[in-house]
Amino acid sequence: MLALLHTSPVHVPVFDALRDEDAPGLALRHLVRPELLERARELGPDAVAEEVAAALCGAAREGAQAALCTCSTIGSVAEAAGAALGVPVLRVDRPMAAAAVAAGPRIVVLAALESTLGPTRDLIAEEAERAGREVRVTTVLVAGAWERFEAGDAEGFVAAVVAAAREVPDADAIVLAQASMAAAADRLAGPVPVLSSPRPGLRAAAQLAMREASLSGLRTM
Repeated sequence: MLALLHTSPVHVPVFDALRDEDAPGLALRHLVRPELLERARELGPDAVAEEVAAALCGAAREGAQAALCTCSTIGSVAEAAGAALGVPVLRVDRPMAAAAVAAGPRIVVLAALESTLGPTRDLIAEEAERAGREVRVTTVLVAGAWERFEAGDAEGFVAAVVAAAREVPDADAIVLAQASMAAAADRLAGPVPVLSSPRPGLRAAAQLAMREASLSGLRTM
């Protein structure tokens, strides 16, 4: 079983559909905690570290072999909590960040929330250091997008992200920092890759959960 820590209920059907396509048979346990993002935006991600750790610990007790945090703002906190607990935890945007670094040095990050920009920039820097590459990261806050998301205007939200991406002048990769922005990537065909996190994140987390299940089986033999 793979646990998914969300800060919005909109992610549940998205990841269920991706599971059905890419990892059929994998059991998912959705943990929806919107208050974590609200507090992290106000006080910083470290302010929710204990609550994140408690949620992950509970998921492990219920049988989760691994966890995926689908919120970019608290992703680093979730990974750190998992390391402390001995629970394999992946932030959903890590595979996307690695792909952006591999694409080239000029990376533009689009986000609908300002609280996501810093964590995403730091993650790309971490993946660049891991790969031994130098990158230049430019961040863009998509004006008005989050207000549309909160109002339930999914079409307006995606349209704002698409419009912002089309204004990017020069880049080797455009990163859509939040999982909720993924639908915009389907509308942005062109020479510059537009990277979103849900599919690569779920694929990597599914592999992590299956690996842990196999190791657990070996330990009980």
